[in-house]
Amino acid sequence: MKKKNIIRNILMIGALGIAVMFFTNVIFAASTAKITVETANLRETADEESKILVQLSLNDEVEVIQKAGNWYEVKTENNVTGYLREDLVEVSGDVEETQNAPEENTTAENVENVEQEVNNETNTATRIVKENTKLKIVPTINATDIIEVKQNEEVTIIETIGDWVCIETGATKGWIRADKLMTVEEKAAIDAEAKAAEEAAKKEEEEKKSAKTMYANSATVNVRKEASKEAEIVEQIKLNTEVSVLSEENGWSKITVNGKEGYIASNLLSDKKTQETVTSRGSTTTRKKEEKAETTTTPGKGSTVVETAKKYIGYKYVYGASGPNSFDCSGFTSYIFKLHGVSLNRTAKGQYSNGTAVSRSNLQPGDLIMFGPSASKINHVGIYIGGGSIVHAANPSRGVTIDTINSGYYNNNYVGARRVI
Repeated sequence: MKKKNIIRNILMIGALGIAVMFFTNVIFAASTAKITVETANLRETADEESKILVQLSLNDEVEVIQKAGNWYEVKTENNVTGYLREDLVEVSGDVEETQNAPEENTTAENVENVEQEVNNETNTATRIVKENTKLKIVPTINATDIIEVKQNEEVTIIETIGDWVCIETGATKGWIRADKLMTVEEKAAIDAEAKAAEEAAKKEEEEKKSAKTMYANSATVNVRKEASKEAEIVEQIKLNTEVSVLSEENGWSKITVNGKEGYIASNLLSDKKTQETVTSRGSTTTRKKEEKAETTTTPGKGSTVVETAKKYIGYKYVYGASGPNSFDCSGFTSYIFKLHGVSLNRTAKGQYSNGTAVSRSNLQPGDLIMFGPSASKINHVGIYIGGGSIVHAANPSRGVTIDTINSGYYNNNYVGARRVI
């Protein structure tokens, strides 16, 4: 009898041991999950807006810790713990579901606060697309394209990883490089520059259309910077030189000649050429030679910048563009100087704070020259090339070209110059 009891106790202990081993294995057999999409974001918390800890790829396996609402808490093979949405994975095995799933705040006051926060975030995260760009499914250059976002399209930034940002446009989300976007303020400044340049070109064109042809009626006629006898002489012309008269006021004619703009006393101009006086020897009277504008350039880095800039003459003007195939005015200057290792602010007004100030009488090739109604309203910039001229992205109708700063809009709206190299 005693022996039977001993045998029975041994059998019971053995059965109990087997049961403990079985349940222990069940408890510690971790459930796993496999990623079912091309890319899945492992987030810090069970929230679509929370920080991305790591990005997992199709068929990657993770250990499932627990389920929280529509999210799984998981651990990667690198021991990174975070949350995945349940629609991104396929789970094998039973998963414990926590009772502490994120609660929804349903009070009217809190809903209103959340909506306000979202609205504030949206306002601060609005960006403008600089040029037509393909959205990527993941933040890598070789990733699959989703759609193409168009130039000047408004988008909303969702999150940022390094040089990439996730944006939303309409019902589509995707990744784009941060340098393909600009702020609303930058876009407004570029638009203002483009509008000012277009208005200046239009005004200049209208003046040319209304201009009438006249001729210098004296042996030597001074073309002055302003309508005054004391004003600086910008050019001297000889008898019968043809000029285009843009307007007349208070005894002075505003004219253009030899690509320059200035003022001549109206009584020194005639509608017809003046017959030249002939000497007894049959030759015409001698007259003072025309003074030539200074065209020499100073050798150095500035001249190298100028040579680079001239290579882009004829390229298109597109506002908001900063190269390499099209430019606006400040996009052109920033692109050219970037090629020479100099970083400039993006707008013409911003570039007025780059480098050091230079007087107009001390300009050298490679200097930046700014234009506008005043220093606080700068709307255009170009690169000085010597001889009183600049190379610049002028406007949509003319593109990158060369113009004199001694006449027209650029003479009348000269603000200042900066030396950055």
